[in-house]
Amino acid sequence: MVDVDEPTIYDQIEIEDMTFDPATQLYHYPCPCGDRFEILLDDLRDGQEIAVCPSCSLMIQVIFEPEDLPESKILETGQMVAVSA
Repeated sequence: MVDVDEPTIYDQIEIEDMTFDPATQLYHYPCPCGDRFEILLDDLRDGQEIAVCPSCSLMIQVIFEPEDLPESKILETGQMVAVSA
């Protein structure tokens, strides 16, 4: 029996294969539709692992270990940013 509440996952992608943008705190990966799957660093830290393409219905599962995520640093402005090692 198929669980209709469970999202259909297009693929499973290792976080190392994704690109991280420190300015937007966003991981992204190319989607077959021509756009890209996106997931925020904070969402990953909160336990989410599904990245969504904003242009189509496809979703991917991001495979990662929480300790592999970039560390956070709080700027003088109070803004939290990820820093790479």
